[in-house]
Amino acid sequence: MGSIKIAIVGIGNCSSSLIQGIEYYKDKQPSDAIGLMHWDIGGYKPYDLEVVAAFDIDQRKVGKDVAEAIFAPPNCTTVFCESVPHTGITVEMGALLDGVAVHMNGADEKYTFVVSDRPEQSKEQIVNSLKQSGAEVLINYLPVGSQEAVEFYAECALDAGVAFVNCIPVFIASQPLWADKFKHHNIPIIGDDIKSQFGATISHRTLVDLCKKRGVKVERTYQLNTGGNTDFRNMLDRTRLDSKKESKTEAVQGVIAKRLEYEDIHVGPSDYVPWQKDNKVAFIRIEGKLFGDVPMNLEMRLSVEDSPNSAGVVIDAVRCCKVGLDRGIGGVLTAPSAYFMKHPPQQFTDDEAYQMTEVFINEK
Repeated sequence: MGSIKIAIVGIGNCSSSLIQGIEYYKDKQPSDAIGLMHWDIGGYKPYDLEVVAAFDIDQRKVGKDVAEAIFAPPNCTTVFCESVPHTGITVEMGALLDGVAVHMNGADEKYTFVVSDRPEQSKEQIVNSLKQSGAEVLINYLPVGSQEAVEFYAECALDAGVAFVNCIPVFIASQPLWADKFKHHNIPIIGDDIKSQFGATISHRTLVDLCKKRGVKVERTYQLNTGGNTDFRNMLDRTRLDSKKESKTEAVQGVIAKRLEYEDIHVGPSDYVPWQKDNKVAFIRIEGKLFGDVPMNLEMRLSVEDSPNSAGVVIDAVRCCKVGLDRGIGGVLTAPSAYFMKHPPQQFTDDEAYQMTEVFINEK
């Protein structure tokens, strides 16, 4: 089938895991390909993704080969594939806009961004880069809260005729105005806010859905998360958290038997612990009533490496976007968005979304 040419905005931990993973699975067979939801989607294998363009704003990454940039500070995720060969693709200076919070700009080079002194690229320059590279799918890995920057790159994707995978909780696919734009241009989009392979939100959703199926009345619940990567440090600025909290909360509310009142549900990032690096620890509590109004409560602790936990899901999302391109399908890809994302345009249970996605993948 050939490769899927991808462009990436934001060469952080998630990009590092994704690019390591593309190389890691090249010498694997389906029988030993641990950690993938699908080996084949539309004839495309996990290693068929090819990076043809990349954009960042950090001076330690801009101007470097992508294979070198993914290991540059402040990236701190697990290195599970050290032998990523040079790609021949140089990380370009992107557009800054609101992509970097004030407290994330060079205060501590080990844990923050160091904005490059190279000139920012205009929309026309980035669109031209996408076109010249032959990119087919643009992956958005910008920091949480980058409203203007995400909308900027979504416009670039539209102008360049490139499909869009929105991995963060700035709402594009789930906003009718933007969804209509992608539909009008007949360009596929999957969004918003990637669900991890086995993360806090997917676990929380599964537990409250189980309560619904087993007749347990959920009365209160919370999800508290801590981590030490730049994502968690970025979210110390609470003004950037509104969409993230909404995305995670609605992901849980969307499968609960009866929506909870505001004061009875808390789902969202909680604190930054530097020494955790890319490890995320999630604490989930559910309180409810069983048969005879007898009370119950459940507490769960989950520890995962944050960025690899999302990379396999992104590989599937990219391949579904490519399938959409191959089939001439534009606009929001409803089933993959519901299965892969926390805040899709339409919420379904994960069982429903899984079945819908399998139908989408296997359609001829």
